[in-house]
Amino acid sequence: MSKHGRILVAMSGGIDSSLASVLLHEQGYEVIGMTMKTWDYAGSGGSKKETGCCSLDSINDARTIAVELGFPHYILDIRTEFGDYVIDHFTGEYLEGRTPNPCVLCNTHIKWDALLRRADRLDCEFIATGHYANVRQENERFIVSKGIDAWKDQSYVLWGVSQESLSRTKLPLGHLRKTEIREMAKERGFMDLVNKSESYEICFVPDNDYRGFLKRRMPELESQVMGGNYVMQDGRVVGKHEGYPFYTIGQRKGLGIALGYPVFVTEIRKETNEVVLGIDKDLERDGMYVSKLNLQKYARIEGPLETVTKVRYKHEGTPATILQEGNDRIQVLFHDPVSAIAPGQAAVFYEGDDVVGGGWISKSFRQ
Repeated sequence: MSKHGRILVAMSGGIDSSLASVLLHEQGYEVIGMTMKTWDYAGSGGSKKETGCCSLDSINDARTIAVELGFPHYILDIRTEFGDYVIDHFTGEYLEGRTPNPCVLCNTHIKWDALLRRADRLDCEFIATGHYANVRQENERFIVSKGIDAWKDQSYVLWGVSQESLSRTKLPLGHLRKTEIREMAKERGFMDLVNKSESYEICFVPDNDYRGFLKRRMPELESQVMGGNYVMQDGRVVGKHEGYPFYTIGQRKGLGIALGYPVFVTEIRKETNEVVLGIDKDLERDGMYVSKLNLQKYARIEGPLETVTKVRYKHEGTPATILQEGNDRIQVLFHDPVSAIAPGQAAVFYEGDDVVGGGWISKSFRQ
């Protein structure tokens, strides 16, 4: 009988999730490894070799760790539910003129649910991942907080994990730095993991060409949205674009237009198939509305709350006052203007290192 009970560990084949399984094994948990097959890139029509967490090499790498340490390893095929939910949402958001964040959606709505369902079948009390974040219980609430490695911190992508799921979640890497993880892998002889490159791409768009993916996914798209106008803030038409779904707020490169000075996408108008351009100052917003909330630290935000709010994964965050309006909307007022807020992206609210909660950006505004 293990010292801490049975735990199901999500193993992508990379160094982080592999070391998470190793550390839990060494701590005395009865580890069961599971690799989730979310996407078959070979059938997507892309030009790049299959890489990342869905590749056969990654599945084999995860299994190798399990065999060496002597614990079971399973493959869970969730391609159907992943495609139906994450990819349909991805394409649908671009068609609505928004910028999706499929990795957050996958983490919180697909992977955690899939892991917990299988954990129940395997009599596992807990699940674990290799995310650089921490989770603790306080005042009957389960709270995600930042990992100590500021560069690798992944608390932003975990804002949507439910209280029930967090109550059964272990994050063994949250108190470690990436450099320490690499040293641990070296010490244990896992040099293949140390030398393995990391992927920061969307798993189903590994060539980073989301325009190409949308065109392959929806061949009819080009005929429906081609030929729209680029317009300036004052309404002047300055050129033609390839179709509003192929652009995102803040974009500067790949516009195919030269005006003699830098311009950025400041607004996408689905109804008129217009892409609005402006200078960098035109991207600034004083506030935004966030909906489809998931709160972690508090069951509800009572009154104005001072937070640091992140509007995208690599955003350092900015001080903001948030106010909950009804059950499913938060108004955010930034203390200083924030640039390039893209509807469809996730906003995450922090108190110190703690995740207060988050949601999806529905609209930004100027006061």
